[in-house]
Amino acid sequence: MKSRLITFFGLMMATLALPAATDLPKLWADRTKSVVAVEYTTETETERRPTISMGTVIDALGTIIIPSGAIDPRAATWQLKDFKVFLPGDATSAPAVYLGQDAFTGWHFVRADEATRAKLTPVTAFAMAGDAPVPALADFVWGIGLRNKDEDFAPYLMQSYVALIQSLPQRTAISQHEVAGPGLPVFNRDGVFVGIASTSFGQSYLQFSRRSRGDPILLVNVEESSAFMLAGEILPHLGRVPKHVSGRPLAWLGAYGLEPMDRDVAKFLKLESQSGAVVSEVLEGSPAEKAGLKDRDIVLALDGKPLPQLKPDRVVVTWIEREIDRRAPGDALELSVLRGGARVKLKVILGEEPKLLREADRKYFDRLGFTAREFVYGDAVDRRVKAADPSGVVAHFVKQSSPAAIAGLRQEDWIKEIDGVEAKSFAAVTAKLEEIEKDAARIEFVLLVSRGGETAVLRAKLK
Repeated sequence: MKSRLITFFGLMMATLALPAATDLPKLWADRTKSVVAVEYTTETETERRPTISMGTVIDALGTIIIPSGAIDPRAATWQLKDFKVFLPGDATSAPAVYLGQDAFTGWHFVRADEATRAKLTPVTAFAMAGDAPVPALADFVWGIGLRNKDEDFAPYLMQSYVALIQSLPQRTAISQHEVAGPGLPVFNRDGVFVGIASTSFGQSYLQFSRRSRGDPILLVNVEESSAFMLAGEILPHLGRVPKHVSGRPLAWLGAYGLEPMDRDVAKFLKLESQSGAVVSEVLEGSPAEKAGLKDRDIVLALDGKPLPQLKPDRVVVTWIEREIDRRAPGDALELSVLRGGARVKLKVILGEEPKLLREADRKYFDRLGFTAREFVYGDAVDRRVKAADPSGVVAHFVKQSSPAAIAGLRQEDWIKEIDGVEAKSFAAVTAKLEEIEKDAARIEFVLLVSRGGETAVLRAKLK
């Protein structure tokens, strides 16, 4: 028995110790042509802030995808300026155009200029025809990382072995060690494209010192990742290039605060083998409300397809959201829900997502020291107020040491009155604030704001 165990573990170690493909240098040289660094500037009220992300080339038109977290969701598209593309190891940039974000995949799409396209190779050139290969446990995988800008984005090789494959809800592999930079491709031993690295997972450690026996800390490697979404989850959706920089059209259901069905509740309802999502709130005027969906309904199936059982349980909520995002306004969707012990089928016609925060009108008043932003549907939801007739504006940005800041105005305060006059619309508010800002003799102005359900009067001194 002992000799068999020795033989078994010997075979395992020999498998894990297999070298990479003998032509890895050539594979490496070819595949680095499918990655780039993308730099852009966010133009805020007081500064121009550069940001750099890594991206993967997906087609012959020089289209590049970068991760969802690469761009601040609060930033308006018109604040994103001067997109540039850098080739690995090259300090020279080339102009690029931002195409928008796809809600379903989360990717931001950028397109390189025509002169740069000839130097790029789409990652699809390294994909296997037919079904994308799925790496197995202990399979050797390797990927690409890029150094920082001051090192000319020099590419470097990373390699590891697959330790786990899980649905999150996209099928995602987790390797033993970091295998690629977030947003960059991963390949198998033969150089076949098998996935794109996701944002790195945090890892828990204990930090010891002379005074502490061990404090838990969380470390996140922002430049490298051990997790990668499988190619089968990526290749079918590369054509989802946004038609508009805003990402529209955007499908909307209007079921708010979905939560996975509690396991004890599932057991009580005899639904142990069924996944479900509980509706916390049905939004006012939404397609869900029009279809008859109710608070505390438990969604069990979409279009007759039971919700998948995923681990951890909360992943099923993301699965539902993605199923909505992959559709378009006007599409019909059948919901199977459990309501008071009875199963009910509801037909929903998906609507167009209301104006998003990043699309909201806004205007900065330098003398006053803050940016007024249009009150949008999401603001009404967050503040638990009726969205049918929104009024007022939101303080989107407050400049430090400005009259508004000294008076106590905070970011996300809801401004409801200015100098005792109701703030009825964004246009009316901006007209009033422009009048105040241009009045050199003005000594102060007064704001009535709502914050956390409570109101406060703020007196801002201009002199």
